[in-house]
Amino acid sequence: MSAFDTLPVRPGKFYLPGEKDMPLWPIVACDQYTAQKDVWQQAYDQVGEAPSSLKLIIPECYLNESEIRVPAACKEMERYMAEGILKEAVNGMVLTERTTQSGMKTGLVLTVDLEDYSFARGTQSLIRPTEGTVAERIPPRLKVRRDALLELAHILILIDDKENTVLGPLSAKKDSLRRVYDQDLILNGGHIAGWAVEDEADLNGVAAAFRALKDALLPGGILLAVGDGNHSLATAKAHWENVKALLSEEEQAAHPARFATVEINNIYDDSLIFEPIHRVIFGADRAAVKEMLKDAGLTPAAGNAAPDCVLIDREGEEAFTFAAPLHTLPVGTVQLLLDRAKAEIDYVHGEDAVRGIVAREDKACGLLLPAMPKELLFPSVAKDGPLPRKTFSMGEANEKRYYMEARTIR
Repeated sequence: MSAFDTLPVRPGKFYLPGEKDMPLWPIVACDQYTAQKDVWQQAYDQVGEAPSSLKLIIPECYLNESEIRVPAACKEMERYMAEGILKEAVNGMVLTERTTQSGMKTGLVLTVDLEDYSFARGTQSLIRPTEGTVAERIPPRLKVRRDALLELAHILILIDDKENTVLGPLSAKKDSLRRVYDQDLILNGGHIAGWAVEDEADLNGVAAAFRALKDALLPGGILLAVGDGNHSLATAKAHWENVKALLSEEEQAAHPARFATVEINNIYDDSLIFEPIHRVIFGADRAAVKEMLKDAGLTPAAGNAAPDCVLIDREGEEAFTFAAPLHTLPVGTVQLLLDRAKAEIDYVHGEDAVRGIVAREDKACGLLLPAMPKELLFPSVAKDGPLPRKTFSMGEANEKRYYMEARTIR
């Protein structure tokens, strides 16, 4: 009987390079800088011949070269393990502290049971995506995982833990834990430190905290919400379903492919910033955009009330509220209506960037949207399902998770 029985989280056996091979080991998530191959080339140039997780992953901007890159990455995985470049470093979990321009964020690296995850519409699973999953994005990623000996995860999963019961006790005693890494990250990634959580009492404390959060859920509630890396988790699920079909029930229970490595973050961490993602609509004037939004009961924002959206073009700005919203969140209402109108849209970070586009583009309108309050994420997904695409961003590209821990999946 394990303290983690009936929970969707588990300890794992994690591998890391030795100290001499660690400096250039971590690299940013593969789904960043998809239109900036120069950034990835900079990383390849900096890493050179040194051992690096960069050589074990396929940046998404190179997925069209997967026939060449996947076999090479899989071969490197085998070599790193055979030559002892990667060594078993932690049998348990890893407490992390990452410092970037947004502050210091605490995380906990562990594994999740893919039997408790689903991205199907209407799912009531304990682990759910926060945004829609595009099935067409899974097959090219599945090619990478299918032949891989190792996984290196950039998946960030959020918990709704106002009292900080999961991460708080571990952070308070980190000085008594074994430090497994402590270094700067290339590509302006800030600094990261990690400590092994292996003591049975500490692990049981984590299990008890997760169990309390689970027991407190309302019907239909979510325990773990995927914040970043949803398509990677969906790919792990698809791979597990393929592997599972060939196993006996007894073999399925402990097969490593049944689990996926993730980092847990508390949604209330001060450094975890939800940035709004605004919309720019091309080929439409102010009247046409207002027509697109009319089904939401567009009314002028009154007084000092926070608007649901601000429409901006070369002539100025108008603030509106929705008298008949179609979604819990203003961004959800906007996206549903723009999708319905089949508008040509760009998704833009930063109000100044929107204003710049509108100023230089002929016949373009911007919709400035409010940031989503953190406390609405879990109830919104529980009520309405996955959020519309591009609802919010968790920090800038250089703040996304860097690959550190490796785990065998076969």
